[in-house]
Amino acid sequence: MLYAATVLVWGLSWYAMEMQLVLPGELDILYRFFLATVVLLGFCVATRRRLRFGARDHLFMALQGLLLFCLNYVLFYWAAVDLVSGLLAVCFSTMTVMNIVTGALLFRQRIDPIVAVAAALGLAGLALVFWPELAHVELSGKVAAGVALSLGGTLSASLGNMVTLRHKAAGVPVIEGNTIGMAYGTLFSLLLVLGRGIPLQFEASPGYVGSLLYLALFATVLGFGCYLTLVQRIGADRAAYTTVLFPVVALAVSTFLENYHWTAMAAVGVILVLAGNLLVLTQRRPAAAMPPQPLPAAGRSGK
Repeated sequence: MLYAATVLVWGLSWYAMEMQLVLPGELDILYRFFLATVVLLGFCVATRRRLRFGARDHLFMALQGLLLFCLNYVLFYWAAVDLVSGLLAVCFSTMTVMNIVTGALLFRQRIDPIVAVAAALGLAGLALVFWPELAHVELSGKVAAGVALSLGGTLSASLGNMVTLRHKAAGVPVIEGNTIGMAYGTLFSLLLVLGRGIPLQFEASPGYVGSLLYLALFATVLGFGCYLTLVQRIGADRAAYTTVLFPVVALAVSTFLENYHWTAMAAVGVILVLAGNLLVLTQRRPAAAMPPQPLPAAGRSGK
């Protein structure tokens, strides 16, 4: 259910993000995570969750906020200026590979060959789905810069996933960690907006406000809650396969709302994506592959 919820809410978020394009992307990120932080903080207060943590935990929460709730999104918004959506989707889905590599390097996780094959199937399938867009991409300096930015954003998200594994080792709960991490992410976004001299403006149209509420409440509060719980339960490598699936959900939505026409190549691509998904979800993770605890929660107070 966590896996399905993540894929669904993030798949629908692509359409909502298109309605946010009336303002600079940095402002969209700032408003989205500010609202999500307020909602999560209210939930923590209402349910009497303890938010007292030591300096070391706050350091990692700030790192997660920078990597996962700020820099990741900023780099993709900048990349989107020069890249088509299909190439952005393929670049972001390389997180399935990045999580395998970063997990092996930082936590000495064994690379599961089945999960690696599943990641390859997913990336190949997604490339086929978006092939009509990819085939018309002309190589240029701007395109190369956009690819570099999007891969940098993907690496930022992958490293943020690794911080989530550290949270598990330190006993930091997902909801409390997300609340404080998003607060730090909001602060970093505000500093970026002020540093770039972007005026603090707001769009009060129903489309913008509605899409902002969806992105903050569902794609951020619910989506990240489900996804980062998955990272801790089944591992970052397997959880990252959701990044291959939700672009397919986005295309399904586009079929009804934007008259997207499916091709035989796209259908084959979806079959490959689903085959990789089947491998990911049916492969049992050996106990030895769970991350060790190399980063103790020294200096932590509270729960």
